[in-house]
Amino acid sequence: MAYIFLDESGDLGFDPSKKKGSKYFVIAAIFSKNHRSIEKCVKMVFAGLKKKYKVNGVLHAHKEEPVTRKRLLQCLVGKECQAVLIVLNKSRVYTRLQDEKSVLYNYVTNILLDRIISKRIVDTSGETHIVAAQKETNRFLNENFKRYLSHQIKNNHGVEISVKIATPSEEKGLQAADCVSWALFRELETGDDQYAKIIRNVVVEEIFLFGK
Repeated sequence: MAYIFLDESGDLGFDPSKKKGSKYFVIAAIFSKNHRSIEKCVKMVFAGLKKKYKVNGVLHAHKEEPVTRKRLLQCLVGKECQAVLIVLNKSRVYTRLQDEKSVLYNYVTNILLDRIISKRIVDTSGETHIVAAQKETNRFLNENFKRYLSHQIKNNHGVEISVKIATPSEEKGLQAADCVSWALFRELETGDDQYAKIIRNVVVEEIFLFGK
């Protein structure tokens, strides 16, 4: 049985007038032979936080203290976690895709999963479960996301997958995926590689869609 947790960092806005927009958008897929080990890392790190930092029971990489981020990443390395990341340099995204954010997100996620399955990075001979962080509240968009991925993977690889959309509080593995995606995003966006260095050997592949 394979579990793949998906989360992203950055945004998919393309308005150059907005100063808060990111240059890059990163989606991380993380997995381990025992997905419970990923969840245990999150629980362990959260349990070690001081009471004043336990605000909502969820670790968010961009809000945490450096020591907390590093503890989680180091724990994942120790659990033989693996990751595949796909990166968008937003300046290189085709204009026709910039106006269809949900279509672009589905497209990028499918390429990420396609690479994982085609290269047999994850054993999909048994049940394969995709757990994606909820980014939409629109039920139609969420259902379309699940149908699209299931259909594409079935048609292209003959692999049956289940796709679940959940919040980080519901699926702790998503908190780990958030930290991994943030580590690479941080390096690309600001040049700060102290977090990416920790997980360098965990990352099986980095895919730069449309080029760097």
